[in-house]
Amino acid sequence: MSNAAAAYEILKANEGKDEGHGDWFEVTQAQIDQFADCTVDHQFIHIDPERATPVFGGTIAHGFLTLSMLTHLSATVPNDTPPLTGVQMGINYGFEKVRFINPVNAGRRIRAHSTVAAVELKGSAINSTRTITVEIEGVDKPALVADWIGRIVFDS
Repeated sequence: MSNAAAAYEILKANEGKDEGHGDWFEVTQAQIDQFADCTVDHQFIHIDPERATPVFGGTIAHGFLTLSMLTHLSATVPNDTPPLTGVQMGINYGFEKVRFINPVNAGRRIRAHSTVAAVELKGSAINSTRTITVEIEGVDKPALVADWIGRIVFDS
């Protein structure tokens, strides 16, 4: 049995599994300002607290800033998968779906909740889709929900 096939058996058993929550992470105005500079998106709702307050109660993070935090947020979700043999690399394969549901105000804390949505064997690779819900502390409606596909590439 190939390394990919053996790993597939392990990972497929987790399909549908609720992986739980990660750690809380505070989104600061400084991070929002840096993201605005990197993306050249200086819309007032992100960088001008005075103008943004009547609209959102203060400045809000860019949706793409929140999305870009998935790497960090999901890394803090507990993972009990045993080490897999023959892994060459893991890559970000993309998203099946992303929805920006609720803005994240500067100074709020967010965390990831993860569920294994699908596991597919693709030759010497495995695509693992996780539904990641980014929660905002103290707020019922999440910031975003994304079906994120990671690819694990194995030795052939």
